[in-house]
Amino acid sequence: MIQQHDATRLHWDLRLEHEGVLLSWALPRGVPWNPKENRLAVQTEDHSLDFLDREGDDFDGRFGAGRSTQWDTGTYELHKIEPSKDDPTGAPVKLVVTLHGRRVSGKYSLFSMRGSRDWLIHRMDPPDDEHRKPVPIGVRPMIATPGEMPVDSPSDWSYETRWNGIRAIVTDDTGRVLITGADAADISIHFPEIRRIGRALGHREVILDGMIVPVDPTTGTVLHDRAGLTRRLNITSDSGARNAAKTAPVVFMAFDILWIEGRPITDLPWELRRRQLDDLRLDGPGWRTSPSLSVDEAYGAIDAETGIVAKRRDSVYTIDRPTPDWIDTA
Repeated sequence: MIQQHDATRLHWDLRLEHEGVLLSWALPRGVPWNPKENRLAVQTEDHSLDFLDREGDDFDGRFGAGRSTQWDTGTYELHKIEPSKDDPTGAPVKLVVTLHGRRVSGKYSLFSMRGSRDWLIHRMDPPDDEHRKPVPIGVRPMIATPGEMPVDSPSDWSYETRWNGIRAIVTDDTGRVLITGADAADISIHFPEIRRIGRALGHREVILDGMIVPVDPTTGTVLHDRAGLTRRLNITSDSGARNAAKTAPVVFMAFDILWIEGRPITDLPWELRRRQLDDLRLDGPGWRTSPSLSVDEAYGAIDAETGIVAKRRDSVYTIDRPTPDWIDTA
């Protein structure tokens, strides 16, 4: 069984039934699909078999608070188990298994690093999907073209509020969240409240395009405060960023999705990408989905001097290039 455990840090608990107990490891970034990548597996104490059916909020101080849910279940084949030569109990220091789960299947090696609690988990066979690719880092966003509200064929267009903030790309690689600016510079340290989006995305690999905007700390209403955003970017310490997240919070307004589960979807029309974005149901303390506007709402936004962005429904996403298929009316 693999449990998703939303504790102090989101992680996945791998449990293998063996000789009446559950051998257990905490995987901060889940089970790797790529044979070229080793991932950390922190060994935890053996658990009792009743954990196979355990879900819900766990406030047992031995295993950590937070909500646990069954992420995957199945059977496994044990090919090799290597006991420690230094431990009189013969505790294992290496296992080779083949997992047969609903979500995860494949041959894996788990091995201790110099007898510590820190192990590594490595996929030994090719991935199930031979076309799957690692998540690219440092993608630069597509650029809208300044212009007027399109008047021809209005049904060919969709409309969104033009947010006044920092353009950002959020990359989630199975719990590891990276926030980069329009120039691909890493700005993750400045926005800890957005990095927690990994909890909402879970065991997914996605790249999102959007805007970081300031919000009122009491009401959550979006503010037009570029000076406040500049101050956030000037913070260089984790503690300072955490304090700023409480007094001058921001949210990431996602308005496009470029990558999901090992594949780019930039060649799909905007309308299909938007459906996949909506399916993520992003609505958290530091992230939201930018709502689509009707034509009347779009004209109202222009009249209110907030501006809108018009997007062709059939437009593809061209990375790091301006496009006439997105029109910025500001």
